Amino acid sequence: MILIPMDTKQADHLKAYGVAYWCLTKNVKVDWMLNYRGGSFAVPYFTAGENECVVRGVSYEIVPDVQYNSILTEIANPEVNEDIVKLEKAPKIAVYSPKNKMPWDDAVTMVLKYAEIPYDVVYDDDCLEGKLALYDWLHLHHEDFTGQYGRFYAAYSNAPWYIEDVKLQEATAAKWGFSKVSQLKLAVAKKIRDFVSGGGFMFAMCSATDSYDIAFAADGVDICDWMYDGDAQDANAQSKINFTNCFAFTNFTLVHDPLVYEFSNIDATNTRRVPMVQDYFTLFDFSAKWDPVPSMLCQNHTQLIKGFMGQTTAFRNETLKSTTLVMGENKSVGEARYIHGEFGNGTWTFYGGHDPEDYQHQVGDPPTDLALHPNSPGYRLILNNVLFPAAKKKKQKT
Repeated sequence: MILIPMDTKQADHLKAYGVAYWCLTKNVKVDWMLNYRGGSFAVPYFTAGENECVVRGVSYEIVPDVQYNSILTEIANPEVNEDIVKLEKAPKIAVYSPKNKMPWDDAVTMVLKYAEIPYDVVYDDDCLEGKLALYDWLHLHHEDFTGQYGRFYAAYSNAPWYIEDVKLQEATAAKWGFSKVSQLKLAVAKKIRDFVSGGGFMFAMCSATDSYDIAFAADGVDICDWMYDGDAQDANAQSKINFTNCFAFTNFTLVHDPLVYEFSNIDATNTRRVPMVQDYFTLFDFSAKWDPVPSMLCQNHTQLIKGFMGQTTAFRNETLKSTTLVMGENKSVGEARYIHGEFGNGTWTFYGGHDPEDYQHQVGDPPTDLALHPNSPGYRLILNNVLFPAAKKKKQKT
């Protein structure tokens, strides 16, 4: 076997995921060894696989069958919190991202490129045309599903990129027969919901998390002020919103001032008082044998992850539904950073913050060079989600 360790012996954790994905594209099944040496991977030995590890700079070990069988026996011990999940087929990946250039980068697209995992870019037209059915896994880019253009009006209403974005969004809305961008975005959100319900895997970061649920809660209620949709927001919007259709959140309060760079009190960005040097969150330790799904999503070489900010940084615990599974939290300040749930036949995962290796990423900042962070625990969580759909059959059995 070729064993790809994912503990501190691994030279490049992020590219290791790319090797595992590459093996799946070659119809080579991968053993994902949950909780064994940081969530290691193993594949039957083949020369091309070894060469791929060498070319990509990924640490690996050649393990004789007798030794590997001994490892499997160790993992099978019911008293050991480890398990083997078979990865069977490379998932088809889509990233929901605007086709026009926005002045920020996306952590998921950056790490997919670094790990050399292929993906397609889709946006509103593709969603409304039904193209999501072609994919297994969908990432929601830094996005605002409420139709308020990210609430960038106060700071960037005169910026060329903002003006262009408004023009393009309004044109797309008109093309599909919507009078407002908020209506367009809600329709897209519903298509994404259908994708998840049908068995898709949805992953979102930063503002795509809370704005997605807020769009559903505000279905039929005007929460956009005149600078976003041409008329005033409903003064009684808060009393009219419905939390039933939300994936993750409930009983949250909207921020009605349209000039404030915040959607609701779901996000803890403006209320948290956590110094940068103390900003960490802890991953939960799940049972690999009984809870394989969260175990897969939390595989790492450390349980303590550096915090990082975004338009949506963290989720206040009091706004979480009872059905929302918290996988990572900063318990001392009552905030969740990494949450998960099921909807229909599929699943969703929300990850707070914008860039795991850029603490306070600003509009216009240069992209992170992941070659400087090949062992990033924060980025590993993203790639856990990328490989997760490959183990879908295992999930259904459990």
